Amino acid sequence: MHTLLLHVRSIVFLFAVSVATPILAGQQTLLVLGDSLSAAYGVPSETAWVQLLRQRLQENGLSNWRVVNASISGETTDGGVRRLPELLEKNSPSVVIIELGGNDGLRGFPPEVIKSNLAIMVDNAQNSGARTILVGMQIPPNYGQRYTQMFADIFPALSDSYNTALVPFFLDGIYDQENLMQGDGIHPTAEAQPKLLENVWPELKPLLE
Repeated sequence: MHTLLLHVRSIVFLFAVSVATPILAGQQTLLVLGDSLSAAYGVPSETAWVQLLRQRLQENGLSNWRVVNASISGETTDGGVRRLPELLEKNSPSVVIIELGGNDGLRGFPPEVIKSNLAIMVDNAQNSGARTILVGMQIPPNYGQRYTQMFADIFPALSDSYNTALVPFFLDGIYDQENLMQGDGIHPTAEAQPKLLENVWPELKPLLE
């Protein structure tokens, strides 16, 4: 009975090892920390821009990069601040894409709080040795033009302060195209996902090569 138990345990151990996905020698990690725009909200996962990014890496001879998508629908910058340290420790990314802030803006969070949270994330990522990309966002003028402008200014200001790459506006060329936005007017359609990737790629590619 004791021998049989050891045999069963050995099988379980070997199975656990076989399904694990360790980082291979020479492999680097790209971490995407975002909200529903990067979490494939309302679109098939295989059409989402992060999945298209995985395909783009293969096509461009960058198969040594693995993509970890830690995006969650509804995520705020506060949630990102709380989750990022563990993600950095677990994945040791070489590049971190921070695509957060939109939900904060839509809920009218104070711009200085949003900026502070984003700054903490950029600082943590850079201190871990990762290169960082900030993905800029803009919001409708629901809270007045002053708030809308203060929110939009957060991203270029932080990019300048921390010398990060910047995607000026993630939904550029998408938000004002009816066929590229879902019925809620907030989330891009499946057809818009390639455009999201194209908005990120010019800033991302130099960091990967």
